[in-house]
Amino acid sequence: MEAMSHPSYPATLPEESRPDPALHPEIQDPVLRVLTLSLWYGAAQALDRVSLEIPRKKITAFIGPSGCGKSTLLRCFNRLNDLVDGVRVTGNIRFESESIFDPAIDINALRRRIGMVFQKSNPFPKSIYENVAYGCRIHGINGKQDLDEVVERSLVGAALWNEVKDRLHDSALGLSGGQQQRLCIARAIAVEPEIILLDEPCSALDPIATGKIEDLMQELKNDYTLLIVTHSMQQASRVSDYTGFLYLGRLIEYGVTEELFVRPLKKETEDYITGRFG
Repeated sequence: MEAMSHPSYPATLPEESRPDPALHPEIQDPVLRVLTLSLWYGAAQALDRVSLEIPRKKITAFIGPSGCGKSTLLRCFNRLNDLVDGVRVTGNIRFESESIFDPAIDINALRRRIGMVFQKSNPFPKSIYENVAYGCRIHGINGKQDLDEVVERSLVGAALWNEVKDRLHDSALGLSGGQQQRLCIARAIAVEPEIILLDEPCSALDPIATGKIEDLMQELKNDYTLLIVTHSMQQASRVSDYTGFLYLGRLIEYGVTEELFVRPLKKETEDYITGRFG
């Protein structure tokens, strides 16, 4: 049964039955609902009964120490974990009210609607133009005028057009690390997703390139919902609207970023953000 957005409970409800205020921010019209999601890699449990709602056209960050489950959670949203042998999932994720685990779902269509940008930039060994056009060609768009428009729109959207417009047919492998990461973002938005997942997109970048990616994320949230995994609490505090703190596969606290960092409700959260562990 689907969780309510922010239910009201009578004062007489037993304390143990009330929702944890550290996990239930009021979110109107969430685009994603995670419902008691657990995941195992073989016998090892990576996620333990995670429930949360993702706001539309906002940036939601997941933080926590290495191995806490944040990248695993991110990869659940477009079912990339399906590609790992021995994975078992219980619970549910609803995207626009439909279960992403419905056996009838078209996974390729899901991954078009929920795009992914990985930790290490991974441009194809093709031209800049063909990197951006790749997804469109897969989906049957081959007309030169159509592709030209998509490539320009996507590179403009990724704040890269002015830097590469005169060398679109050069190899993408000749770009700097930061440019390659923005190219991967352009490739993701070329197929017009609704959600973009970013798995530590700045971890291999210098501070200047990181700043450009962070500025770009602020622009992208005008049109897309963004979910980011980051090892940097400073980055989460700078760019995100909501933050979830995970530890040992559990969602410990989730809420408005400023409140979570300034007035955390859980001792584990306070200990992590003040550097006592992690």
